[in-house]
Formats: sequence, structure tokens, C-alpha cells
Amino acid sequence: MKPQLVVTADGSSSLFIPELDEHYHSTHGAIQESNHVFIDAGLKLFLNHKKPIHILEMGFGTGLNALLSCLNTTAENTLLYYTSIEKYPVQASLIQQLNYDDLIDNKTENKNIFQKIHQCEWESFQNITPYFQLKKCKIDAVDIEWKNTFDIIYFDAFAPSVQPELWTAFIFKKMYDALKEQGILVTYCAKGVVKRTMKEVGFLVETIPGPPGKREMTRATKQLI
Repeated sequence: MKPQLVVTADGSSSLFIPELDEHYHSTHGAIQESNHVFIDAGLKLFLNHKKPIHILEMGFGTGLNALLSCLNTTAENTLLYYTSIEKYPVQASLIQQLNYDDLIDNKTENKNIFQKIHQCEWESFQNITPYFQLKKCKIDAVDIEWKNTFDIIYFDAFAPSVQPELWTAFIFKKMYDALKEQGILVTYCAKGVVKRTMKEVGFLVETIPGPPGKREMTRATKQLI
């Protein structure tokens, strides 16, 4: 299955898999969706803590969430350790056609960040900027064994209709265990069955306003009883 390049409503690139009828981002706008769901509803809640932040991303995809996270934490001089899971990396030829670099940031010193994010080695932390350490992992979600490690999880897997195996109690229990106490998981998905499954494994679940084109999204907090 080879993804196709598409342009979303805010002018930013995304990818589409015809065989699955699935887009990597909202067709209403890739950048505005990532900013709303993962940066505004997730990362920015921790930026004022003035201490290193640890993020786990489920689905590296195009690298857009990593890029936005890097630019935000670098601008705030906040150290971010960013671990991203991707079993099927996007081909380099497609990555080169994405236009995030041109749309997001015009500062000369940041121009090559997106390329560095994609060209750096996998399986160990790589220094992208003085404030952004990236570790890309080619592993399956079922093999995740982190405990009390992350402040935030970006749960950016394909939709439950496409990847139902990633929206199960088994996987969400792994997410719960991987978070520190008071850590949060954010996702674009607001389906009732997904929220009920999160609650089953111990999450405190909030339904909050979604990005343009989507009424709701979900934020779940690890609260120990």
C-alpha cells in the first residue's frame, strides 16, 4: 500500500492510503489539527513546568507532530525527550514532497529541522536541537513495556475502523502504565467505545472541543487511586 500526497484545506500536505480509504490527517487541515489536538491540548499544558518533558507518540507518520513539538519546546527553551513508534515508516521520496517546512517556520536556523527529524538514525536518542531529543522506534505497539516514563502520549494511530487492534483495553493499559502519575494521553478520536475502554483501564477521561471539522476530541489523565 503506497500512500498518495494530498493537500488539506489549510494548505498543508498529508498522505492518503486508497486501499484503506484513510488519511494521515484531517482533510480540514493537517497542521491545524496537529496543533489543536497534540500541541494545544497536550504539550502546552506542560511547557510552563520549567522541567524536561517526556513524550511518547503512537504513529510517527509524516513527522508533523514531532516538528511542531520541536519548534514549540525550542522556542520556550524547554528540553523535550520525544519517543515515536512507527512500524511502517513513510518513504523518503514522499517525505521530501511535504510542505510543512515552508508553512510553519521561516527562521533560517530552523529550516533544516524537518529534514533532520527524518534523516536521523532510529532506535536511539538523536540531538535535533539543543532542546529536542528524538528517538524513533520501529516496534509494534504490543511490544511496548515502558513504565511511569512519559508525561504525554500522542495517540495518533489510524482510526479504530482501520486499526481496531490499537484501540483495545490491552493497548490502553500499556499506555496507562507508560505514563507518569498525572500524565495525559491526547487523541483526535472521541468515539464512545474508545472512551469507555480508556476508563476501564483506569484513565480519567475528558471530552473536549475538537479541531476544525471535528466537534470533539479526547484527553485522558492517569490518576492513581
